[in-house]
Amino acid sequence: MILDERSYTVKPELLTFYLETYVAEGMAIQVGHLGDLVGWFTTDVGVINEVVHIWRYENLGERERRRAAMEADPAWLAFRAKTSHCVTRMHSRILRPTAFSPMR
Repeated sequence: MILDERSYTVKPELLTFYLETYVAEGMAIQVGHLGDLVGWFTTDVGVINEVVHIWRYENLGERERRRAAMEADPAWLAFRAKTSHCVTRMHSRILRPTAFSPMR
């Protein structure tokens, strides 16, 4: 099992628009393609105009396959085109649980 942690820094004045548009137009598409959503968060301390979401996959191959299908979906591409001006920075990292992690 791996976790894909993705964080986006959003222009502060567009954070509400980004979140509302995601819920209304992007979330169903993304969950439909990526599957196991662990959580979607906003930050409260530090960089406060950041969103973080975490997705669970069996392995890197599953992640690559699911993300490729999403990136080929015209509805997802339309959502990204509508919201890409909101995002100033994207960061992604893969997390692997340790042998003693409760989440394995």
